[in-house]
Amino acid sequence: MSATRPAGDGASLISILDELTDMLDSARAMPMSASVLVNKAEALDLLDAARAVVPEEIHAADDIVADADAVLERAKARAERIVAEAEIRAEELVAAERVVRLAEERAARIVAEAEARAAKLAADANDYCDRQLAQFEIDLGAIGSQVRAGREALAARSGRTAEQPA
Repeated sequence: MSATRPAGDGASLISILDELTDMLDSARAMPMSASVLVNKAEALDLLDAARAVVPEEIHAADDIVADADAVLERAKARAERIVAEAEIRAEELVAAERVVRLAEERAARIVAEAEARAAKLAADANDYCDRQLAQFEIDLGAIGSQVRAGREALAARSGRTAEQPA
């Protein structure tokens, strides 16, 4: 494992930390201590490489966050468009339903007015017929009286009595 790597050779922070861990694990232990002997230059090279990689990974993470933010903004914009379209459609449906309701109310008023007119016309026609029949009854009564008087006059001329109709 080479500790003298240039920053930006594709190494990730994790791989550099793994290499540092391997270095410490394979280092010679100091007797009677938890300390180990490591090559200072190799350890410092690995730490420098880690420092160099961190800004690249932070930049990559920033790009990922920016992409996620852009996706979120597009999703929010799409959701707002969908909601706006749904509201417009709902208004159209309400307006259409309102037009239908108004048309039905107007039709009901027209039918009620027509039925009222028809009932009045029927009552007026009945009244007219009754008046005409009453007039005919009066006229027929007068004609009947004239016929009787004419028959009686004829009977008086001929010397006999007029017969009453059956």
